[in-house]
Amino acid sequence: MFIRNERLNEFTRWYPVVTAIVIVHVITFLLTDIPFLENPWMFRMFAGTNLYIELGEWWRLITPIFLHSGFGHFIFNTFSLVIFAPPLERALGKGRFILTYLGTGIIANVMTFFAEGPMYTHVGSSGAIYGLLGVYLAVILFAKHLIPRHSSQTVLPILALGFIMTFIQPQINIIAHVGGCIIGLAFGYFWIQRNKLHFY
Repeated sequence: MFIRNERLNEFTRWYPVVTAIVIVHVITFLLTDIPFLENPWMFRMFAGTNLYIELGEWWRLITPIFLHSGFGHFIFNTFSLVIFAPPLERALGKGRFILTYLGTGIIANVMTFFAEGPMYTHVGSSGAIYGLLGVYLAVILFAKHLIPRHSSQTVLPILALGFIMTFIQPQINIIAHVGGCIIGLAFGYFWIQRNKLHFY
């Protein structure tokens, strides 16, 4: 389920939304971190700075989902997206997947806005990615028959390790990680109750 052995053309055809998000990740990384291409304006305009959100720049609740601070941050989140998002895009369908991914990411950023001070600034898709893991957690808790047992045994250790690292690593948006997972759990439960989650 989480083993990606598709060829590139197969991946882009089967998972168009995930592919689009990965392309956006790559473009924003090139524009913010690669010498001669980097543009500080990107972070100034689109990072999730609470003070500017308070002053009415509401788009900063959305745009941080697609920005990353450095190569390691970019690679980790993009790799996680490529591994864990495709089964959910197929299981939910494109529309519900977009709603789930953006919904968990945005709500995690809203929680960060209310929990942190005005000078707090954050970027990264971690809230949305933890949201996807939260959907898997909902499946494990409420509809474990929907996914193979070995897939459940993959998700739970990843979540446990992720939360351990969340609390011991510096400069981590704890609110986004925890909040994204909780919101993803709620999304997952909602889709399960309405029979809208089908793994193939």
